[in-house]
Amino acid sequence: MKTEAFDTDVLVIGGGNAALCAALMAREAGSRVLLLESAPRAWRGGNSGHTRNLRCMHDAPQDVLVEAYPEEEYWQDLLKVTGGITNEHLARMVIRASSTCRNWMRRHGVHFQPPLSGALHVARTNAFFMGGGKALVNAYFRSAEKLGVEIRYESPVDKLEIENGRFHAAWVKTKDGSQRITAKSCVLAAGGFESNREWLREAWGQNERGEWPADNFIIRGTAFNQGVLLKHMLEEQQADGLGDPTQAHMVAIDARAPLYDGGICTRIDCVSLGVVVNRDAQRFYDEGEDFWPKRYAIWGRLVAQQPGQIAYSIIDSKAIGRFMPPVFPGVKADSLPELAQKLGLDVDTFMATLDAYNSSCKVGHFDHTALDDCHTEGLAPAKTHWARPLDTGPYYGYALRPGVTFTYLGLKVDDTSAVRFKDQPSQNLFVAGEMMAGNVLGKGYTAGVGMSIGTAFGRIAGRNAALAAAGKSAIHGAVKDEV
Repeated sequence: MKTEAFDTDVLVIGGGNAALCAALMAREAGSRVLLLESAPRAWRGGNSGHTRNLRCMHDAPQDVLVEAYPEEEYWQDLLKVTGGITNEHLARMVIRASSTCRNWMRRHGVHFQPPLSGALHVARTNAFFMGGGKALVNAYFRSAEKLGVEIRYESPVDKLEIENGRFHAAWVKTKDGSQRITAKSCVLAAGGFESNREWLREAWGQNERGEWPADNFIIRGTAFNQGVLLKHMLEEQQADGLGDPTQAHMVAIDARAPLYDGGICTRIDCVSLGVVVNRDAQRFYDEGEDFWPKRYAIWGRLVAQQPGQIAYSIIDSKAIGRFMPPVFPGVKADSLPELAQKLGLDVDTFMATLDAYNSSCKVGHFDHTALDDCHTEGLAPAKTHWARPLDTGPYYGYALRPGVTFTYLGLKVDDTSAVRFKDQPSQNLFVAGEMMAGNVLGKGYTAGVGMSIGTAFGRIAGRNAALAAAGKSAIHGAVKDEV
């Protein structure tokens, strides 16, 4: 009987955090591993290069984390931002895995920086990467190369051969046409579809004003997440999917940001310190609802629902020094009417909005590190915390656009990370990262949780892909680490 000669044991499709975690785990287990990255080497790493931190559960102070952030608090934070659209079993598995993965990350060259403090309010909940996401990605690639993982750049995959739920081969676009690559098992970690303008347009459609909102979206990360493999899996392979195609990690960012790869520095973080008005100079949401790291990712969607998909964050000089400064300076004016004029807003309406806000502020003890008692009364929408009159010039305004980080439409999984077909798990095809994050994130976001999901499921997928390549069954649950 002839034995089939496979090109590799484990094929990993993607080049970001989840893909790299999968490749490293599979290689550590003894498998031959081939990783295909669609981007050129200089742009490798997908959206992971723009990340900064990992949200981590811990019951006591732990190396770079202060105080405690227990499982139940993490879960409640996630439950709140998702509005309950999350798989609790998978979410809790991610949460627990986040408490023990850092030593493994360090073994592969990732360094963490000392605890941060100040306006971001995340020193307790998030471990920050020394050098940011780009340093993390580079460390993982170096470790993969050292361990013998084969890496190919500019190798986009556009279709897979799958029969009865079993992976057989992937087709890679090349300069000369296409190449068929066979493997004993495969991990899909090729990202969402946020860079595919046509798909975004299709998902968001046309609004009641006759606008196509997606035309005004800016992509915070890579231009290479076109969702080709995701669409192939959902439409052609009929894999089990889940999620709303309009749901995404969508942030209010500087309207002057580049179309792609603007990253963290284009985010506008002063929203909770002032007011936000739309093109009609009207407020439309509570700017002080909760701490910024928990609620910043709702603001992109809020702006997307406004006329022209644009809004303006307005602050006065009292806010300066209390938020991460953006890369571009704000529009500056000595008076509020002058600021409205410079922003192109109707001055009378703008002043009516600001006067109503200023007169409704009930200022108590202002504390931007706590849910303080500074609030508005008799104003709709209310501002429930950090409400202070904007009365100290100079004044600043930042034009905001929706900035899409990654989409939540994805493939349904269980705790083995296996792709499912008609609710049956594949024996040798697994998925991690943005392609399945919607199982945990049905909507909303809280800082650092995307990396928690990618790290947990990337490692699970890599472990189980190696087992599948060896002819063994997948293990349920997260990878066990020694603390």
